[in-house]
Amino acid sequence: MIKRRNILKMAGLGAASLTATAFAPLTGNPYYNGPVSDHFDGTRFFNPGRPWNKSRLDLLRWQMASEGKEPWPESVPSPFRDVPPARVDGSYARIAFVGHASHFLQTGGLNILIDPVWSERCSPVSFAGPKRVNPPGIAFEALPRIDVVLLTHNHYDHLDIDTLGQLVQRDNPKIIAPLGNDTIVRDAIPSAQITVFDWHQDVTLNGKIRVHFTPAQHWSARGLFDRLCALWSSYIIETPAGMIYHVGDTGFDPSLFTSARKKYGAPRLAILPIGAYEPRWFMKDQHINPEEAVEIMQLLGARDALGHHWGTFKLTDEGVMRPQEALDAALDAKKIAHTHFRAMRPGQAFMLGNGTLRIA
Repeated sequence: MIKRRNILKMAGLGAASLTATAFAPLTGNPYYNGPVSDHFDGTRFFNPGRPWNKSRLDLLRWQMASEGKEPWPESVPSPFRDVPPARVDGSYARIAFVGHASHFLQTGGLNILIDPVWSERCSPVSFAGPKRVNPPGIAFEALPRIDVVLLTHNHYDHLDIDTLGQLVQRDNPKIIAPLGNDTIVRDAIPSAQITVFDWHQDVTLNGKIRVHFTPAQHWSARGLFDRLCALWSSYIIETPAGMIYHVGDTGFDPSLFTSARKKYGAPRLAILPIGAYEPRWFMKDQHINPEEAVEIMQLLGARDALGHHWGTFKLTDEGVMRPQEALDAALDAKKIAHTHFRAMRPGQAFMLGNGTLRIA
């Protein structure tokens, strides 16, 4: 069912290492053909006002540096393991952390996976690339029927074809993604029912849940010749328990978050990345650090936040527990209680409702 095409020939390049792949000449976009906009030039997508400035030499400089690279242990098991219920109805939302950037959101009677990755590696091949140091916090077999999959962008640590193939074969969920990502998914999984949207568009799922596509400062690539050919996005998710602002990856641009608050109001919960941020000179344009995540929480006016994108795949230089330590320090500096911004561990689950966020 899953077709293997256009596999990256440089096996072992992970999501972070693809960052500095130099532009390859394009006669057209292999994924998307649409009108020029303020973030699409007719061939490639881009971050308005934020031109890309990294090169292969920058990548080499980072990879060759010996200082600042903290090793990870081979195993960092989580103390949690989740077995989710079949459904969550009423005025509640249940958010369970699978690991890295994968979440399971249950609300309004729908089961929604965000950036599901159950594979052992986030890589174009199964024998090389960043490998898990902990298993998924929910066993795939323990997942109830999945109704919807939300994808934020096409990097291998967020868009995992093997996992999507299993989900399509088992449940045939609706897959929702930013522009261009439908071509990638259908090329490998022809039967996938996937719909794509642009920034500032929205889709209503079942009358109770509405998903808005909002800008993020990031980029996209699956290989050496498709850089910036598919769009990336953050999400505003309206649920019966309140509004959730979800970011898969982004650099720090305050205007993104002040604009989102002005347009949609303050979210009840922000789900923000806190890992894969060192060295800053190389990563800051695409990945926020924990201190910036705390500032984003404040810019959004979110009462609570959950931190992800750390502790499962080693993509960058910081040690495995550094994001949690840095988050705690940033909260202390702002005099914010640690209970208002938690660094999630795989298998942890939270219930949002009645004005509170509590451990499920």
